Amino acid sequence: MRFATVALTALLVLGVSAARADQLDDIRQRGTLVCATLGTAEPFSFQDPATRQTIGYDVDFCRRIAEHLGVKLELKLLAVEARIPELSQGRVDVVAANLGYTPERAQQIDYSHFYYVGQQKLLARAGDSIRVANDVGGRRVSTIKGSTSELAVRESVPTAQTVTFQDAPSAFLALQQRRVVAFAASEIMLVRFRAQLPDGTLTILEPSLMREPWGIGVRRGEARLLAAVNEALTGMEQSGEAASIFDRWLGAGSAYHMTREFRIEPRG
Repeated sequence: MRFATVALTALLVLGVSAARADQLDDIRQRGTLVCATLGTAEPFSFQDPATRQTIGYDVDFCRRIAEHLGVKLELKLLAVEARIPELSQGRVDVVAANLGYTPERAQQIDYSHFYYVGQQKLLARAGDSIRVANDVGGRRVSTIKGSTSELAVRESVPTAQTVTFQDAPSAFLALQQRRVVAFAASEIMLVRFRAQLPDGTLTILEPSLMREPWGIGVRRGEARLLAAVNEALTGMEQSGEAASIFDRWLGAGSAYHMTREFRIEPRG
């Protein structure tokens, strides 16, 4: 009986300790925020050829969040399909890696306020019989394994045959080699790949497959960390810093000439 009482007390103590465990406190005690990003998705996170440092839109947001928490930033580069597992298993603190919102993902992780909103579209060869998105029905479309683009194709054109690859360059090469009739990805990524070939070679199809809001991924149940991330994002919106980051990487002075048509605000 006494042994059972001691064992129960030990379990209760462990339970209280687990309940008190808090990732935000761990980050501040460690002095480092480990932010996962892709490192292969220009202009969101990619290697600067001059410095070999990882830079981009997502990286700037990671850095600002770390500053808001009063800690240093450590970047960890991940493959698309590793984003949620690495976060859920606690090997990274947050994920800023083209992480489009889906209800399925929201059951596995928590999302911050949306800090970017893009479109999922298709890139095809100009002159082919592919004119609009629905024309890929029954045909092969390349995309990145585990990405929102893969989901967008399957939901928007369910008869299309998705062919998945580990990274965007490989999926794009499949289009160039005519192994697929189209390549599905975020519009900004498609603009970048289209620019690699002479004008008129490739075309981005309409309509878009999916409107895709992106959030910072936080492990489920870490309410204080999520609140701190959202506080940092809200502050960036109010100060104009978020808009400046957009203009730097995506705006009129960039290679993409895009207009910011969203604001960072609490999700409804």
